[in-house]
Amino acid sequence: MALFVGRYEHSLDAKGRVILPAKFRSAFEDGGFLSQHNEGCLALWTIDEFADKMLTMRAAAAAGSREERNLVRVWAAGSHEVEIDRNGRMPIPPHLREFAKLDGDVLINGAIERIELWSPEAWEERVKPSERQLTDA
Repeated sequence: MALFVGRYEHSLDAKGRVILPAKFRSAFEDGGFLSQHNEGCLALWTIDEFADKMLTMRAAAAAGSREERNLVRVWAAGSHEVEIDRNGRMPIPPHLREFAKLDGDVLINGAIERIELWSPEAWEERVKPSERQLTDA
């Protein structure tokens, strides 16, 4: 299992690509999967982690309500196989850029078993307030 930690800031280029930090690239030599994720970010999964996530989603769909099955449908339809080019650039399809409101700067954060891509504004609104738990102890 790959372990992803750290925070990086990059920008989308004119073709909707972002540079994946060099530290993360070796885990994606064979490609990866980009999907919609919680709180409006994107998740970049290794092939193995994506396979694990698919098993979890399939089990949720089989045992769940219509709403849970629809969530699985949306997740699968919104996922995209990606390749990292030799310069470390990863294309982000337009529908995923729209979902995550990526337009310009992109925060690329390690999230243990995946990498998350955030718009800086969404990060400040949805995640940054939780940092108080670390400073208010």
